[in-house]
Amino acid sequence: MTTAPDATPSNWNLPNALTTLRILMVPFFGWALLVDGGDSVLWRCVAWALFVLAMVTDKVDGDIARSRNLITDFGKIADPIADKALTGMAFVGLSVVGELWWWVTIVVLLREWGITLLRLWVIRYGVMAAGSGGKLKTVLQTVALGFFVLPLRHLPDPWDAAGHVLWWVAVALMAAAVALTVVTGADIVVKALAVRRHGRGVHAE
Repeated sequence: MTTAPDATPSNWNLPNALTTLRILMVPFFGWALLVDGGDSVLWRCVAWALFVLAMVTDKVDGDIARSRNLITDFGKIADPIADKALTGMAFVGLSVVGELWWWVTIVVLLREWGITLLRLWVIRYGVMAAGSGGKLKTVLQTVALGFFVLPLRHLPDPWDAAGHVLWWVAVALMAAAVALTVVTGADIVVKALAVRRHGRGVHAE
């Protein structure tokens, strides 16, 4: 008796809908962050709420896709695009409003998009899974961005002192995230070159 192969899940499913929603949220998040040049406490809080909601949907859609076997080619492509679009908008927007140094944004975005292109460059020779360092980097980036999006340096009395303390916490988290971003990026470059060399050797045999 033969077992019928599992049916390919349809692209019309809840995880993909959540991923699409996350992509659609990016321009609204960016707009809320940039209102009044980033000086509006209300709209910065709205931007923070959108950012947190988007991060929650990222976790939820991944859990649902894995638990219900709803992983699709669309999801594999759209999910990382949604993540990079959101965090990229956060980095650029925060630099525009003067909350984050431009050199941090440039270093991080060059690393993120450069590594994405590198993975595509070697994909015919092997798939490079995300390591624990890369996952920790993502967590640190997300938490640090969440702090920076909040109007911590624009809070009125008596909250201004606490806001400045939390801002320095955000700076420390971002410093750790940038350090991991650079270190894990260099590690991935070395591994990608090794995968390509090995793959070319196998194809040449």
